[in-house]
Amino acid sequence: MIGCDCATCRSCDPKNQRSRCSALLGLPEGNLLIDTAPDLRVQLLRERIAAVHAVCYTHDHADHLFGLDDLRVLVYYLGHEMPIHCDRHVEDRIRRVFEYAFDPATQALPRGALPQLTFRAITGEPFELLGTRVVPIPLRHGPFHAWGYRVGNVAYCTDANAIPPQSVPLLEGLDVLILDALRLRPHATHFSLDEAIAAARQLAPKRTLFTHICHELEHEAIGATLPSGMELAYDGMKIPLEL
Repeated sequence: MIGCDCATCRSCDPKNQRSRCSALLGLPEGNLLIDTAPDLRVQLLRERIAAVHAVCYTHDHADHLFGLDDLRVLVYYLGHEMPIHCDRHVEDRIRRVFEYAFDPATQALPRGALPQLTFRAITGEPFELLGTRVVPIPLRHGPFHAWGYRVGNVAYCTDANAIPPQSVPLLEGLDVLILDALRLRPHATHFSLDEAIAAARQLAPKRTLFTHICHELEHEAIGATLPSGMELAYDGMKIPLEL
C-alpha cells in the first residue's frame, strides 16, 4: 500500500508483493485472461506470457479494467481484434474510458497502435470459448454486480461480498475455488477473511485460494491460521486446470 510502513508492506517475502487481480487460464485453444488490471504489463512480463487469445471481465472497476491499453501488443501478435467477453455495463464503460480506441479518425492506424476489440455479450448463460465451456457466476459486490467464472472444476470469484442463492448450485463440486477475501475487518463490498471462510465452508470445494487480499493479511502469519484446505493465493501462483 502506498505510504505504508507495516510489516507486510516492508516484507521481503515475495508472497507479500501483491499486484492488482488478474488471472490467466490456459485452455485447449489458447489463453483466456480474466480482467486487465492496471499492473497487466508487469504481470505478463514477470510470468513470460506472450499470448492472450480472449478476455473476460468480472466488472468495470478501475483495478480490473485500466490495463486494457496493454492489449495493443497482444492484438498485434494475434493478428485480429481481441475478443472481449463482458456485459453491457462493462462494454459501455470501456467505450467511454477508452474512447480513442473507437474514434473513426484512429481506425486507419496500424494494428497494434490501438487496443482493437470485438465485444461478445455475457448474458449469464454458459458459452463456448477457446475449446471449453465457460460458466458465468453472478456475484454481489456491495451495491455493484460482478461476474465470477467457472471453467471445468475451477471457479474464479473475486470482488464479492455475497453469493446469490441462484449462484450456489453453479459452484458445487469444485476442485478449486478462488475467492475474494480482502481483509480481517468487514468491508462494504468485499468478503472479510472470516466471511470468505464461511462461504468456502458452505460451498465445500476440495481447495480454496483467497485472493484480492490487502496488506492486513501477512502471507505466512495468516496462512498458518487458515482451516485445512484453505490458503492465501499469491502473485504468480499456478494451479492445474482439469478440463
